[in-house]
Order: sequence, then structure tokens, then C-alpha cells
Amino acid sequence: MLAAMDTQAMHIANGIVNGPVSAIFAVIAVAALAYCVRRGRDDLDERLAPMAGLVAAFIFAVQMLNFQVLPGISGHLLGGTLAVILVGPWVGALCVSTVLIVQCLLFGDGGLTALGLNITNMALIGTAAGYLLVVALLKVLPKTPASLSATALIASIISVVAASQGFVLEYALGGTTDLSLPTISGTMAGVHILIGIGEGLIAATTVATVARVRPDLVYALRRFRSAAPTPTEVPA
Repeated sequence: MLAAMDTQAMHIANGIVNGPVSAIFAVIAVAALAYCVRRGRDDLDERLAPMAGLVAAFIFAVQMLNFQVLPGISGHLLGGTLAVILVGPWVGALCVSTVLIVQCLLFGDGGLTALGLNITNMALIGTAAGYLLVVALLKVLPKTPASLSATALIASIISVVAASQGFVLEYALGGTTDLSLPTISGTMAGVHILIGIGEGLIAATTVATVARVRPDLVYALRRFRSAAPTPTEVPA
């Protein structure tokens, strides 16, 4: 997550968190992903399946764009909020997890022993925080591309910061260096607010574009269709 600790940007490398804590979070990640598979199977249809592939490919591409935020600190986009808006929380978490697994196994991006930690932070905490905020906002906002765009921006910022604080918790439980927790937490939050803003702008533009062209492909709009007063709220 921090380049000063890990040159692989947001991903945690081997040895940053000790073995027992890494193993615990690996078990948590496996159990959570198994649950996502079971729930996601009910959502998959002829529209969602190809969209899930496109979302995973898009997330893979944007996560490869590492950038320096501050001297000695770099990061990348996560894509969790974009995924949950387009394909839902269960399939969205699986999309992000698939990207993380491929990056770890094929590109060495993030440590193998830390894979459970990375999945927990970026695929589980990030997507869960994003989806909960999307649900809350879309219950009170009109179901329009503009509202969806604002929702994506806000939820992206919160979800990225939440994912970064997941690392702080893991480091508090099993960190292997003597860095100060308040320093890590503050730095992670500050840096990832900036990352979240960048991610939010991309997510906002993407979901608004899809909502205008094919609103039927946006999971979040279908999820709240029954709450929409009229079918003309989201223009084709």
C-alpha cells in the first residue's frame, strides 16, 4: 500500500504482516469469496455475465496504472465501487478478487502470502463500503445518470479510504516493523483520499455514460427500479 513499505503500490508484499495474521485473513477471504460465489450465481444472467468480464478487464487495466501521490508514496485505483454499481456487490467482489489473483500469480504484484490480506482490503472491504454507500444514496436520490455519477464519486472516495484502513487494522494485528500506527493510519487516509478522488472521477464518468446508453446494464439502477416513480427518470 505504501511505497515506502512496499514498492508494489497498494498491494501488500510478503513479510509486511506476519504469517499467522496473514493466514487468518486468507481464511476470511476464502470464506467470503465462497459466499459471494453462492450469492452471485443468482444475479448472473445474459446481461450481467458479459458485463462482469468487461468490468474485470477494465479494473485490471486501471490497476496497472501506478502513480506517485507524494514523495515515496504511490498508489493505484481499486475499481470496487465501479464494479458494484455495474454488476452488484457479489459479482463485483469476485471481479476485483480475480484481478488481484491474476496480478499476484502472473505479475508478482503483491505477495502470495499476503493475497488474503489484499483480497480482504480491496475486494471485500472496498466493495462492501462502496455498495453500502451506493444503496444509502440511491434510496434518497433520483435514479438519473447525474445522481448515479455523484453517487459513484462519493462512494469511490469512501471505499478507497476504507480499504486503506483495512491494512492499518491488519498491520496493528501483525505488523513486522516498528512504524507508528497513527502515522500509518493518517498517511494512508490522506493519500487514499486523493486516490479515491481520481477513482471517483473515472467511475462517475463511466457509470453515467453506461446509464445514458444502456441503463438496463447498470445493476444499481435495476436494483432500485421498483423505487423509481417513473420509467422515464433514466433517459435512454
